[in-house]
Amino acid sequence: MLFLFVATSTFNAIHWLQYSIIANIAMKYYEVSALAVNWSSMIYMVIYVPLVFPATFVLEKKGLRFSLILGLTIMCCGAWLKLVTLNRNMFVVAFVAQGIVGGAQIFILSVPARLASIWFDAKEVSTACALGVFGNQLGVALGFVIPPEVVHDSNDMDAIREGFKWLYIGFAVPPTVLLFLVILFFEAAPKFPPSLAQVNIRENIAARTNSDVNGNSYIQLVKNKDFILLLFSYGVNVGVFYAYSTLLNQLYLSHYPKGEVTAGYIGLVMIIGGMIGSVVWGIFLDRTHKFKLTTIVVYCFAYLGMMAFTFSLFYEQNIAIFVSSGILGFFMNGYLTVAYEFTSELTYPVPESTSTGVLNAVGELLGLSMVLVYGMILDYYDDLITNLSMSSILLVGLVVSLFISGKSLKRHGINKEQSQSM
Repeated sequence: MLFLFVATSTFNAIHWLQYSIIANIAMKYYEVSALAVNWSSMIYMVIYVPLVFPATFVLEKKGLRFSLILGLTIMCCGAWLKLVTLNRNMFVVAFVAQGIVGGAQIFILSVPARLASIWFDAKEVSTACALGVFGNQLGVALGFVIPPEVVHDSNDMDAIREGFKWLYIGFAVPPTVLLFLVILFFEAAPKFPPSLAQVNIRENIAARTNSDVNGNSYIQLVKNKDFILLLFSYGVNVGVFYAYSTLLNQLYLSHYPKGEVTAGYIGLVMIIGGMIGSVVWGIFLDRTHKFKLTTIVVYCFAYLGMMAFTFSLFYEQNIAIFVSSGILGFFMNGYLTVAYEFTSELTYPVPESTSTGVLNAVGELLGLSMVLVYGMILDYYDDLITNLSMSSILLVGLVVSLFISGKSLKRHGINKEQSQSM
């Protein structure tokens, strides 16, 4: 089940930066502005925010299997529609297709914590959640490196068109195959709950009415001060990640013209660091349950990594750019697993899909805002001011994280009681 979900998440995330990482080529071929290309990334965020709440309702009422099949179906429709956009005047249709693929993520992003808690026991849940997040980061990593390798910058528009054709086909075939595999093999839940906490959640969901699902969980979240603080902390972290990823091509090319392939590999290094970080921090949390300490340490080094990248790029130290990007990814992207699991602990017994859905909605909203703001800063000023601005807001997120309580680990407390009684 975990493998099928990881693959689903991978092939959804691979589309996110499909145009942004080759912004200079997309601008030339489709004859559009940098802002238009940036919007091909931001459409993922715009769609997620209003639709995550009905999608969460579907996930809770219909289960994981139904949600993944629906998400994959939507994803396949958008991916194949992109083949229609090979004509140079079809960027609007490409944008719509990107939006359709982005719409599929509403059935995917909130799944890792829920899948982990449904299928894995208390000693494995953070690691399983980390592997779920791993799929999304793998997709982003491939999205950084594949487009520049397939679509090459050229004055020959036919050559660029051929590159886009194979890129679109390559991104459409795998999710189509995966859709059939999920239909055949994916199960909604194991017959017996793996932990006492999951038993309680199942009983609560079964006892609630539709109005309960829509209202009571969200009321509990709004009243939870620690969750609100974590919400802002997470949103800032993810917002900076989205802005960095979307603008990386433009940031790097401001110092290294014709460097779109290298920019893709810088992004790849960052995401590989994040994939490793997600698993490392997931295992660490399973062993220690030191959620607040982990949050502070990870956030602090994410800030330092961003500062290191800022000055490495400014002084055009290519090796340092790669190293700092890897460090940034290890901590900034590794924070995703920490935040998902910390949220589940702070908000138990609210279902994980609900709390992480709200978490992701705020992340997408702040991400959209930051891409727009930092994109304008980059247009009007330069990369140094842009990167320093992103570093500064990360510092604010770190300060907010200091005020989150690390004592209210509700889900861990339930599972600890279970283990002591056995």
